[in-house]
Amino acid sequence: MNKVFIGGSRRLARLNDDIRQRLDNIVEKGYVVLVGDANGVDKAVQQYLSNKNYRNVFVYCVGEECRNNVGQWKTKWVKEPGKVKDFHYYMIKDLEMIRDTDYGFMVWDTKSKGTLNNIVNLLRENKMVIVYISKDKKFYTLRALSDLENILVKYDKNSLESLEKKLYMSRRLKKEQGEFDFANKSFQRMADSH
Repeated sequence: MNKVFIGGSRRLARLNDDIRQRLDNIVEKGYVVLVGDANGVDKAVQQYLSNKNYRNVFVYCVGEECRNNVGQWKTKWVKEPGKVKDFHYYMIKDLEMIRDTDYGFMVWDTKSKGTLNNIVNLLRENKMVIVYISKDKKFYTLRALSDLENILVKYDKNSLESLEKKLYMSRRLKKEQGEFDFANKSFQRMADSH
C-alpha cells in the first residue's frame, strides 16, 4: 500500500479546492497518510481528513507530546534530539517521515525553509514530490533536483538568497548532483531573462 508524506508551510492554514481534490484522490486510493503535528498545513490536512473520517493516517511527533492530532490517529514518536526546539529538532521527525514514505505532497509558500528542506530531502532519496506552490496556485511534479531548479528560477532573488543562507543548499546539492548550484545558476537565469 502506498504511503504519502503530506506537509507544508506553517503560514498556510487553509486548503483550497485544488488541494482538497488531491487529498480526496489520496483518500479514494486508500493511501497511508504520514503527516506531522505542526500548525499550518499539517493541522489543516489533519482537520480535513478527520472531517472525512479517514483512518489511514499516522501522525509523527517529537518531544513529550503531540502538538496536533485532530483525528486521534496512531502516532509515531521520534526520539527528540535535544531540548532546544529549533529547526533541527523538528527536522528529525521530517527525516523519519521521508524514510517511511513512498512519495511526498508538499504545499509551499516559497518562503518556508522546512518545506523546501523536505522537498530536497525527498528528491535526494529518489522519491517523487508533488509540490503545490501557493503563490501561483499550481502543482508541479518533481522527480529530480533539476526539476526543483526549474521552479526556483521563477522566484525573487532575495527569497532564494535567504533560503540559501539558512539551508546551505548549494553545498548540500553539489554533493548530490555535480553541476546543480541552487543560488548561482538560478540567479544567472533570472538575470538573463530580464
